[in-house]
Amino acid sequence: MVSAVLDRGTGPVAAGVASALDSHVLVLNKMWMAIRVVDGRGAFQLLCRSMAEVIRVDDGSYQGHTLESWADVADTLRSLRKADPGVAHYDWVRTVRADLPVPKVIRLLGYDKLPAQGVKLNRRNIFARDKNLCQYCGGSFPTSELSLDHVVPRSQGGGTSWENLVCSCVRCNSRKGGRTPKQAQMPLITVPVRPRRNPVLSVRVGSAKYASWKAFLDNAYWSVELR
Repeated sequence: MVSAVLDRGTGPVAAGVASALDSHVLVLNKMWMAIRVVDGRGAFQLLCRSMAEVIRVDDGSYQGHTLESWADVADTLRSLRKADPGVAHYDWVRTVRADLPVPKVIRLLGYDKLPAQGVKLNRRNIFARDKNLCQYCGGSFPTSELSLDHVVPRSQGGGTSWENLVCSCVRCNSRKGGRTPKQAQMPLITVPVRPRRNPVLSVRVGSAKYASWKAFLDNAYWSVELR
């Protein structure tokens, strides 16, 4: 039944499948530790190869499902969706036989390690850490209207690091120039720090759609990298 889901772009299931299969799925290792995020297509591939199981989070309880039993659960979720489209916040793909919800969490059945990885220092992650807020004026701006600012300018020995880079609007960046916040009398709203986990993921956890991830990430000390 699910083979049709994986043939994106062809046949009668093409419409609407692409966006659903691009949704994000949290991957746990065998020990229930979060290790990465994959898209819906990658999740279904792991399930089809019996390398993972679906984890359904329901009122604090966790239920494991094979791909076949997940298809059975779909009937219940489908009924809930008809009663209240906002229930469960699942993305759905249409197969030849029926609609199937894209799981939000899957658990690998044979992998018990944690990948050795840190949070990458890049523009996307800094904007996400600072929530697209200028760290000088506090304004919220689209990414196209933001820049990165060295708190201690490179001309004064400042390095390129989590602790010395902040999100800044173009106006504040120009006003500050080659000065430190103290020299420019522009105090920072928050002190920049290295995040403990991927800030992009943290932003997603804040939405109701990915609320089920929170139980696995609240006390996480590992980094989860979007792939």
